[in-house]
Amino acid sequence: WWLLIVWVVILAALVGGRVMFIDHRPTRIFYLVAFAYLLAALLFWLVPQVVPKTLLNGPALDREFAWGMPLFLLLMTLLPLSRESDRPGGAMVDLFYSLFIFLLIAVLVLGSLAFMLLRQAGYFEAVINTLVSISALLLLIGWTWNTRPGYTGIDVFFSRYLLSIGLPFERWLHRLTTLASDENEPEQFLSQALAEMLDLPWVDGGSWVAGGRQGSFGSESLHRQEFPGQPLLLTLYTRHKLSPALVWHFHLLAQLANEHYVAKLRARELQQVSYLRAIHETGARLTHDVKNLLQSIDGLCYLAQTVQGDDGERLELLLQRQLPQISQRLQQTLAKLQKPQSEIGGMLPAEMWWRIQQQRYAGSSVRFVADEIDPQAMLPTTLFDSVADNLLQNALLKRQVENGLQIRVTLAADASRLRVCDDGSAVSDRVLGDLLQAPVASESGLGIGLYHAARQAASSGYRLRLASNQPGRVCFELHRCEAGDDPAAAAASA
Repeated sequence: WWLLIVWVVILAALVGGRVMFIDHRPTRIFYLVAFAYLLAALLFWLVPQVVPKTLLNGPALDREFAWGMPLFLLLMTLLPLSRESDRPGGAMVDLFYSLFIFLLIAVLVLGSLAFMLLRQAGYFEAVINTLVSISALLLLIGWTWNTRPGYTGIDVFFSRYLLSIGLPFERWLHRLTTLASDENEPEQFLSQALAEMLDLPWVDGGSWVAGGRQGSFGSESLHRQEFPGQPLLLTLYTRHKLSPALVWHFHLLAQLANEHYVAKLRARELQQVSYLRAIHETGARLTHDVKNLLQSIDGLCYLAQTVQGDDGERLELLLQRQLPQISQRLQQTLAKLQKPQSEIGGMLPAEMWWRIQQQRYAGSSVRFVADEIDPQAMLPTTLFDSVADNLLQNALLKRQVENGLQIRVTLAADASRLRVCDDGSAVSDRVLGDLLQAPVASESGLGIGLYHAARQAASSGYRLRLASNQPGRVCFELHRCEAGDDPAAAAASA
């Protein structure tokens, strides 16, 4: 009989733990009826079998139980069940609720027997006294459990105990946060963070493997627990075998260390990508500058091959003017290679720079139109050379496709605005979307040169934009930003 009593108590606990997860009303009633059936069988039939006959006061309920229990079963068969109950894995049982109900029923049975032995009471009187005592105790626990104004319920202390289990996890988490902000190398961070686990009472040592790196801390012991992760595999050696709650807590700690380690790896990858991007942009910018220099030299070579008669003196004067300028631009390009961040360069009087450009493109049918330039006006030589070379070389390449193209260059009197216009076709919509904002694949040369020129202008306090994009009037404009304007934001919105 005692074995049957234990079995029925276990079944009742499982059914009671299942009820907590059911929202469908008929199914919930079904499980409640099943729970009532098991509890009635326990109190009215099984427990009286182990009670001495002299203590069974009152009428026996064996006959009533035998006739009444089929009614419970009939009611259970008539109740419709939900479709979710037929799904695999749908019969979920809450372990803590089941354990709580098991203990309540055990207290009810053993408490009834205790009342019968200590107070010499009858069976049903003992059951009633036990039910009243349990109800009063549950009412007291429920009243003191919840938090109310002016009173902190015991649920706060219980939850804090379950989350901490008396271990200094908070200190380790604080140390983990400090290391995450101080240490940039992923492997050093992981090694130091895991070594801090030696301060936890149960930990004697451990080892870890992350990618191609591995390490260890502390010493080995008999009890070993692995915490697999990706990419971190942590193995802890403890003084005692870890309880399930401690395994769960250490698993959370391993996950936190793993997430911080992955974040450090991604930060290092982003740093490497940024470094490679800087190398790529510097190389692309220098390549474009060298291309412009080679085009200038190629133009001089073409003039030297086609010169005839009295044009030799003019060619000699042109070479005397152009070769020092080409040498100076080449030196500036090499200086960029040594110091990529120095983009602004020296300042030059705008009037002198304007004459140099007229001489440089004297034989290319480019019209230079400007009002009387202020002798005091200064401009950044490197920026204006780069922008002018990019815009004029692109326009000259465009002239090879569109015969008769007219190119016009204008400069404001105070050198605050440079404009290059042509009367050719407009920039296509395919190129227009990313022009000046990203490298563009284009056969005409538009794209990476103008992109770097726009970034160089933004870093120098200027803005390069497409001022007009109409057929017969395509104009690019470089102008100085006013005080309070953000060149980078203006370039992004262009």
